[in-house]
Amino acid sequence: MPVEVTDVIDGANATSSSAGRAVSQEDAALLASAKTGDARYMGNFGSRCDKATPPSQGERTSTMSKKRITRIAKLTLTAIAALTFAGYAEARNHPKIIVTRPADLPELARERGQAMLLHATGDGRTHLYIEQNDGGRLAVFDVTDPGHVKVEGSAQVDAPGAFDFVSSLGDYAELVRFRNGQGEAVLELHKVKKPTLNKIQGLDFQGSTERLGGDGLIVADANDPNYQVVDLSNPVDPNPVAEVKQVLEKITNDETGTTFLLAADGLYVIRRPAVEEEYEIHQQQMSDPG
Repeated sequence: MPVEVTDVIDGANATSSSAGRAVSQEDAALLASAKTGDARYMGNFGSRCDKATPPSQGERTSTMSKKRITRIAKLTLTAIAALTFAGYAEARNHPKIIVTRPADLPELARERGQAMLLHATGDGRTHLYIEQNDGGRLAVFDVTDPGHVKVEGSAQVDAPGAFDFVSSLGDYAELVRFRNGQGEAVLELHKVKKPTLNKIQGLDFQGSTERLGGDGLIVADANDPNYQVVDLSNPVDPNPVAEVKQVLEKITNDETGTTFLLAADGLYVIRRPAVEEEYEIHQQQMSDPG
């Protein structure tokens, strides 16, 4: 809250042991002009100081002026100190860290969970999904306003066991991997309150996963340099389209979205037509900007 300089000066005179005497109206005006840059008043003050007077009178005037300026400087420092203390006191009343405990959240947030997913929707909202009951249920919370966490509901999902969220597959899908070695699945999030889990049929490898944008993914074998390529054109029904064994090296051209796999039986090229088209349009615009 802003603090008036005059208020600070009055407070300093009332409480400070170093300011034992009252401030004259002229001193207060001088202080105000020093704060605001009032050239008119300061000019008048200067003109009074510069008036021709007898030497003895001039010396007395100079001495009085110096004392007055010194007094104003002290009052200014007192005002600054008071403002600093007021700001510090106000900051202490507004903590920078707030911890909200389970007891202060909705009841569904007090249940034990196995994994979490934070998902932003196109309408500006953010939802938190918590896996509960070892993969049997997803609790859905609206956490757009962290100070008011709301329950959106809970959904039963057909999962063979607990799972982990692996990576995003676009705006409305998430790749999950089951902890018991039973493969991977895609969590479909178009319906915020009713997410569905779709197991990827025919996926034999259980190693690392690499996204191909939102178009697909490459799943590596945990033990051998073998890859499976999965098409995600329809996230509800992921489709493994190729298996490449004994991969020696992998290189990706990000501009065209092309991945090259050098395998024991030769070269494999994984293409993404939509990215190729965007790249071609960009190249045309660059070559013919007019």
